[in-house]
Amino acid sequence: KSYLRFLMASVHEGSGAKHIPNMTENKDEGSFKLSYYNEYKSYLRFLMASVHEGSGAKHIPNMTENKDEDTNKRKTRRNFAPTIQEIHSDVITQLANQYWAPHSTEEKKPFNEKIIERIYYKEIGHKFPMRRIMLLEFSQYLELYLWPNFTAARISPAYVMSIVMMINEKFRQKVPVWKVFKEKPTQVALFFHAAKEALKDINEQFSLKEQTVLLVFLIHCFNSLEEDVVRQHIQHTVSLGIWKCLLPSRLNDLLKHNPRLNKRWGNLEKKEKKLGARDRNLRENDYHFLHKMIHKYLAVLEEIPAEGFVTMEEVHFCERFLELCVDLQAQLPTRRFFNTLLLDSQLLVYSTQSNLYQREQEGHLFFQLLNMVRFYTKFEIDDLEGTALDETDMLTAHYDQVLNLQKQCFAHFPELEELALANISQVDNRDSLMTYLKCLNNKRLHDLAAHLHLLEPHGEVKYKSSFILEVLVSHHEKRISQMDEINSMPLYPTEEVLWDENIVPNEYFSGEGCLALPKLNLQFLTLHDYLLRNFNLFRLETMYEIRQDVEDAVLRLSPFIASDQSTQFSGWARMALPIAKFAIVEVAKPHVGESHPSRVRADVTINIDIRNKISTEWDSLRKHDVCFLLTIDALSTSPRYSPKKPFLEQVRLRNIRGCEVEGYLDEDGRVVMEGFEKPKYKNKMRTVRVYLDVNQYQADMEKTIKGGYDVYETFSVIMRRKPKENNFKAVLETIRDMMNTECVVPSWLHDIFLGYGDPSNAHYSNMPDNTKTIDFNDTFLNSDHLMETFIGYEIKCDVGPEKQVKPFKITFSDKAANIEVVPYTRLNPGPYPYNKPKENVVKFTPTQVEAIKAGCNPGLTMVVGPPGTGKTDVAVQIINNIYHNFPHQRTLIVTHSNQALNQLFQKIMGLDIDERHLLRLGHGEEGLGTDKDFSKYGRVNYILAHRLELLEEVGRLQQSLGVSGEVTYTCETAGYFNLYQIKSRWEEFKRQLKKQGGAEGGNGPGDVKEYFPFHVYFSNAPQPVFKGESFEDDLDVAEGCYRHIQRIFGELEEFRAFELMRSGLDRANYLLVKEAKIIAMTCTHAALTRRNLVKLGFRYDNILMEEAAQILEIETFIPLLLQEPEDGHNRLKRVVLIGDHHQLPPVIKNMAFQKYSNMEQSLFTRFIRLGVPAIELDKQGRSRESLANLYNWRYKKLGNLPHVLESPEYLTANPGFTFDFQLINVEDFNGVGESEPNPYFYQNLSEAEYVVAVYMYMRLLGYPGEKITILTTYNGQKHLIRDVVKQRCGDNPVFGFPNTITTVDRYQGSQNDYILLSLVRTKAVGHLRDVRRLIVAMSRARLGLYVFARVGVFANCYELTPAFNQLLLHPTDLHLCPDELFPTNRKAGDLPPKGRIIKNMPEMSKFVYDFYYDVIERLMKEQERDEARLKAEQKQQKKEIEKPAEEDAEVAEKNMKEMLSQPFLSFDQPTDIHDDSESDEEDDQGAESGRAIKIIALPQGDPQEFEPFPHVKYEEEENLEGSKKQDEETSDLQSSVSDMTISKVEKEKGVMEVVEGASDSQVIKDTDSKNTKDTDSKNTDSQDSIDSNKDEDDNFGPSLDELMS
Repeated sequence: KSYLRFLMASVHEGSGAKHIPNMTENKDEGSFKLSYYNEYKSYLRFLMASVHEGSGAKHIPNMTENKDEDTNKRKTRRNFAPTIQEIHSDVITQLANQYWAPHSTEEKKPFNEKIIERIYYKEIGHKFPMRRIMLLEFSQYLELYLWPNFTAARISPAYVMSIVMMINEKFRQKVPVWKVFKEKPTQVALFFHAAKEALKDINEQFSLKEQTVLLVFLIHCFNSLEEDVVRQHIQHTVSLGIWKCLLPSRLNDLLKHNPRLNKRWGNLEKKEKKLGARDRNLRENDYHFLHKMIHKYLAVLEEIPAEGFVTMEEVHFCERFLELCVDLQAQLPTRRFFNTLLLDSQLLVYSTQSNLYQREQEGHLFFQLLNMVRFYTKFEIDDLEGTALDETDMLTAHYDQVLNLQKQCFAHFPELEELALANISQVDNRDSLMTYLKCLNNKRLHDLAAHLHLLEPHGEVKYKSSFILEVLVSHHEKRISQMDEINSMPLYPTEEVLWDENIVPNEYFSGEGCLALPKLNLQFLTLHDYLLRNFNLFRLETMYEIRQDVEDAVLRLSPFIASDQSTQFSGWARMALPIAKFAIVEVAKPHVGESHPSRVRADVTINIDIRNKISTEWDSLRKHDVCFLLTIDALSTSPRYSPKKPFLEQVRLRNIRGCEVEGYLDEDGRVVMEGFEKPKYKNKMRTVRVYLDVNQYQADMEKTIKGGYDVYETFSVIMRRKPKENNFKAVLETIRDMMNTECVVPSWLHDIFLGYGDPSNAHYSNMPDNTKTIDFNDTFLNSDHLMETFIGYEIKCDVGPEKQVKPFKITFSDKAANIEVVPYTRLNPGPYPYNKPKENVVKFTPTQVEAIKAGCNPGLTMVVGPPGTGKTDVAVQIINNIYHNFPHQRTLIVTHSNQALNQLFQKIMGLDIDERHLLRLGHGEEGLGTDKDFSKYGRVNYILAHRLELLEEVGRLQQSLGVSGEVTYTCETAGYFNLYQIKSRWEEFKRQLKKQGGAEGGNGPGDVKEYFPFHVYFSNAPQPVFKGESFEDDLDVAEGCYRHIQRIFGELEEFRAFELMRSGLDRANYLLVKEAKIIAMTCTHAALTRRNLVKLGFRYDNILMEEAAQILEIETFIPLLLQEPEDGHNRLKRVVLIGDHHQLPPVIKNMAFQKYSNMEQSLFTRFIRLGVPAIELDKQGRSRESLANLYNWRYKKLGNLPHVLESPEYLTANPGFTFDFQLINVEDFNGVGESEPNPYFYQNLSEAEYVVAVYMYMRLLGYPGEKITILTTYNGQKHLIRDVVKQRCGDNPVFGFPNTITTVDRYQGSQNDYILLSLVRTKAVGHLRDVRRLIVAMSRARLGLYVFARVGVFANCYELTPAFNQLLLHPTDLHLCPDELFPTNRKAGDLPPKGRIIKNMPEMSKFVYDFYYDVIERLMKEQERDEARLKAEQKQQKKEIEKPAEEDAEVAEKNMKEMLSQPFLSFDQPTDIHDDSESDEEDDQGAESGRAIKIIALPQGDPQEFEPFPHVKYEEEENLEGSKKQDEETSDLQSSVSDMTISKVEKEKGVMEVVEGASDSQVIKDTDSKNTKDTDSKNTDSQDSIDSNKDEDDNFGPSLDELMS
């Protein structure tokens, strides 16, 4: 203690430095020692506080446990991934190799419990370092050592904490957790009991840090209630029995007012009496568990001082407990009884009056979490019934509470008579209640609270008057309406929120800490709760992206303090410009009942005297674009900034406000309307008028009135964003609109949507109106196909086998596996070939047919489609069947991407669906690959044009009948023509047939032809129209002809409305609302246009979503509500969700929202977790059988379609490669493996060179470039590979570009024959540990997959084991057979007679260089030989042609005389004047004789002399698509050499040299936008493929394809 006092005195005297020599004396030692010294001083201050408190040193915490260090720790979590060297040298790895590691070659020692204690106490300690825990988890500590050996006899604090620690780490890394516990379920109860006892910690065996870890474990358990192994062991802790901990008076009051609950309480007591003593004791412990945890929390909260030092362990414990309370209140099964217990404990009042709540720095997150608890405590829901309460219900409940208070005051407290008799509106606010109740002393206040069942009777516990007063006021004050708060909330972010890391965390969130964010889990309280959570998360995720854009733009502007102390800018930014002038031009009066202005407009003047391309972008600002107004204060006179340093330490961003563009002003100050010609400006000054957020403006003005500065006089910069990333405001407005209106989900889907009830209730088999008989239309190819589909069914068919032809109607029995099949004949559609309907050609599997059947029935249909299983074909057939079975219903198609929507739409166009009923909304229709325009206005134009065509047909029909008059003037006149001329003639035709048949006892074969009235009209149809073979056949043809005519008039009747409307907008809206039967759009378009669609009265009956597992929860929900309810009900009949939750989820850029809030969970995935029945397609037709084994283990029973096993392309080996797939080990190059020049921007030069070398090798063998795709798992590597390809192959037509170079995430949904995959990482597995990303990576290839990676890193990862065990069946050195050319005759699985093994990347580069040299040299020799032969042939041909002219003249004269002597020329006789035919070979060579052939100059220099790679800058907007132009290739290399100029290839000198020494600074960067942060597909690329098409003017010569052909 004396020493501590000495240290304390040293700190007080400011002489700390002189007592610590060599810490700060050497200035050049850098900031590390100074930082260490500051930490040391902090530690001394703690010791000083310990001495003052007399607590000695026993509570000394870790030196880094203060708020600043905690913040720094969060910022640097990304560096905590252990390297391979650290893994191998660590004690934990050595112990793992000895005892449990699966890939270790050492003989395993027997289980030793002391090893667990050694690891926990010595290697982990009470600090729980992330690096050490990651090492344990990576070694499969839980799966192979802890859980297999866990028994009742071995339960110890270290053992229990070790299991808890591993479970928490698995949740942090988002990997499966509970599977291992299901393998040994008998021990689960022991473990959970031990964990709960550890949390109660009666014997004080566990530190507060350990109890915090246990709290995190408990949070994970309550978020895993879908797991039986978890739910059965924690459900009693939140059951009705926990009400035993309530105040007796409150309990009696609750049971008295709820008879049904009272009955349940009696049954509960009866059951408990039947339990044994041990079971009863365990049950009682469960009932009292949460009550004891609340008391523990309050005890820890009480220990935190009002000022001075506070240990962060106490703060973290309190934060985690509040997180637990929020999670329990946010799910109805856990909330139902817990919320009452929470209110009874007065936790909110205790917490509000605590010291931590008042501490601004340490209590900031605590304050935010407490507000979330308060919000959910008073949420609009009946806790017991689970029904949502509206504002009226909440107001009624509030009035009942105040009325009860007044009754108690009137009966027992005469001094509060004024309160008792006052109007409710006078006493239901905080100020009034405080005024009335302050007159009571402590005892009387306590008595009042006891009468209201808020506190126990006076005498048992003493409370402060302020506490009792707060209890009474908080219970009776009127709550603020949630919708009022939401409607008054600005949709644009401000500086206060953007940089609050508790709300908008930075990119380095590791998953360790606690955040004040809502979570998306399995269940939601109400639809309002669902929308509110998604609204907040979507808003915050958008804020994170905006923050990144703001930081990038401001740092590029490089603000600095000028000599006049103003802020000036020395740089420039593409997305931001300094403001020349800003002025508010209009503040409109508020609407009735509102306090904020109805509209606020401002003018922003800017100077766009910048690069033409960028000034054009600024000139292209459109109405509704969102911009941001910034107030920037520089902090330094230097304009130098570093993106690696914290932004706010370099720049002070005082204000940020959002605005919406109305338009540019012309020279006269008027807004230029869209669609009008832009005015010509005299200079580069532009003024743009913007709308400001009225709610934010109102709040800012209120602050200004109270003495603050006027924000709107300070703006210095305006910033824009990319249009595709800037639609957040419209989406937020859509969600807010839905919260303000009555959202009605179909009644059959409501409970399942919220996560309650029986998950199978919405299955078609449980729907009351399910369809028993379905017309399967063209689903089945023939009767054999139908029989194969329903194997195991009893099939009843009343017709013989010869008549069992498609199409079929099938009736299903309710219970037994019986079906009744009825073949039927389609009605004759007409005599023209185009009348024949298009038919399906896909032979659907039985599982696919079951999915189609389910989709045609009402209810919820979930289809899980593994890669290559035909999800799109199933979706299209469902749509087709619904279209024909329910012709009056309308179907909405929604997908995540335009690419998927176009693929789906193209297949729909190929089926028997009238194209006038198809409509595609939104942008992206240009990718449809058709000349037809399916947009709204494109369909209107089609209908108008088609109307004219139909009227022409009516005119031809009129002419054929000899009818006079203007019948083709309008659709209306055509309708009258049909009514009076066509139908009457048809009726007369049928009357004549009937009369003729009655007279002769039956109609003859020629009767139809004789009486048919439209012979002339159908004269252009294939003849004969009537064959005259039988009356029935001819009558069928006649009826088909009549149907053709009536179809014309039917369509004209539909088009009649388009004649009446003159506006294109009206026609387009009518088409959308009335005419179209199948409407397709992306989920983003649905979110943006919902308000307009609802306003138009849009209606639909069915919805089908493709890529449902890739769509955000809210983006899936919005398309369900694009129409107003009818009589309080949603008219949706079918919801079909098709996706694959085993592949990648929606993209969330911020790791905190992805990990902590679970925002990446799609509605599809949540339904799967809830146990909603799903049909999993079980036959894939994409990959070879060997390649499919790399990913089919993830699915229940994924087999192969027959063509995968029988088609020649799948039975043939990959030319030039020994194996169909291979994992190639790639070591460091020059000692460097992966590098990370920017956060998450991972690159691996060695792998990039290796991949490109293999690509070049494949091209030299003859592989088409369009069949090769290069994938990688990180954006940084993608850019590096693109750069290497551009340098190695870009200007060399022998190689060209591959089809695509992109990331795995961006390539989901696509495929190619051959995939080259780079995994990049060499220090840790990285995000490939997400098995969903692995599945996508392994399933993109059809014929060949070659993976380049550091084998030692990935092979040991537990989650990746099934795939990598398959990959490791082949050697990890690349095995080639260069003597084989593309294509080959070698069978798959056969080893080539001769091969070559490549050991590393330099060897491969040298081999490809030599191989390239050999190929070109061989072609040169072949060319010389061909030239010599060509010259000889030309010489011989010249001799044959040059005959004496005299001989030719004589022959000609003789022939002419013979011809003139004949009176007629007989065309039957051959006129053989001259036969100059030559052999085919000579003709071919003669055709080539005019080609000038030149030789490629070979690259010079030694390929082993490695030079640094000259990185070039890459612009993200550059359109680099894959090579499209590929000729059909053969394996024959004996052909002519291309027109390649020597000069061009001389520029390629050293083209095969390997890149070396690329530093971190040599990184491909976007010159105009921010550096790409790569969490794989977290950034959007405008184009991910590379365009190698060159202009015809470029004399690069033909490609290798042309050489080979």
